[in-house]
Amino acid sequence: MKWFYSCPSCGRTYPIEPGRYLCDSCSEAQKKNEPLRGILECSWEGDNPSSGSIPLPVEECFFPSIPVGQTPLWAPERLRTELEMPNLYLKDDTCNPSGSYKDRASWLVAAFARKFGIKEIVLASTGNAASSMACIGAASGIAIKVYVPKSAPIAKRVQILQYGAELIEVDGTYDLAFEESLEYSRSSGMLSRNTGYNPLTIEGKKTASFEIAKDLAKAEDSARKQGINTNLSQDDKLQVSGFPAYLAPDHVFVPTGDGVILSGIIRGFEDLLRLGWINRMPIVWAAQAEGSSAIARALATGSFEARPSHTIADSIAVDVPRNGYFTLYKLKKHGGRAVVVSDEEILKAQTYVARLSGLFAEPSSACAFAGFMKVRSELDPKARIVVMLTGNGLKDITSAAKAVGLRT
Repeated sequence: MKWFYSCPSCGRTYPIEPGRYLCDSCSEAQKKNEPLRGILECSWEGDNPSSGSIPLPVEECFFPSIPVGQTPLWAPERLRTELEMPNLYLKDDTCNPSGSYKDRASWLVAAFARKFGIKEIVLASTGNAASSMACIGAASGIAIKVYVPKSAPIAKRVQILQYGAELIEVDGTYDLAFEESLEYSRSSGMLSRNTGYNPLTIEGKKTASFEIAKDLAKAEDSARKQGINTNLSQDDKLQVSGFPAYLAPDHVFVPTGDGVILSGIIRGFEDLLRLGWINRMPIVWAAQAEGSSAIARALATGSFEARPSHTIADSIAVDVPRNGYFTLYKLKKHGGRAVVVSDEEILKAQTYVARLSGLFAEPSSACAFAGFMKVRSELDPKARIVVMLTGNGLKDITSAAKAVGLRT
């Protein structure tokens, strides 16, 4: 396989090499207080990967020896019964090494750094990406420097320091932290892992789509062997019976701030379609908090408007979604949708999931489940629905305490 960066806006291509982040041409049109222009994606040509392997632009030998991905796809019995939705699934990325989905991107960025002998990585984060890169950096022998708002939950800042990374606390929002980290990266020449800005962050996050499709096929195959009617279409039956066996869900609900996880999920299903391992694209939902809903607003209006973010779900709180244009392009291309929920609905969903499944997720993850609950009446009760739970609840105990009426 031959890998390269491609610009979906103008079609230009670039080699995948240190120092390359955005499209030279499209990024020239960048304006203040708007999402990044010229975001690139990883593309490939040539022979397809071997059956069952996930195509990635860095060779396997460069990945650090830390178990990222292959996270469980829960079939929550009590939730299914309570909601009368027998094909509801929870994708549990809270059990990644640092406790969040962000490890998928950090893992690929670290592999890229090791391939090119890069010894330091810098990034901005609301907390999860920083603690993730610090974790993977510790396993890789790579120095990590992170810029994080002072308001980030203490648990995430503790993680960063425990892993041995350098923590720069910014007196401001994620957007200010992002600008300060870019300034350092440009002046020092160090590799930036900034979400969306570095195309590898989107590519790393596509891996969950392969796992979801594979695990869904296994679940359907197991049910069929037990004589259970799972409402598969004839086309899906043919897909599951093939090799490799993959099955696309009908809906995927994704917690969305910058939109990079959502873009990665769509990217993964695009690859699965190209490979012929699934036969259709699921409907991907951008679940956003009312106080940070720029992508949902742009999907409705066609344009981005910068507004200060205010939400209990700190991991998806952004004033300007850096990956906004790219995410909007992917949503529109594949018929994706958006749903906006209140902080009250987020906290209610957090407790509801924990008490009926045993899975404790932080508010940003609960946003995805709250979004699912908000549109549940619009969905086919037999549809295959996957809710992405991307961060462990222990990362933000202060918010969780509010949900259960406990003072901290």
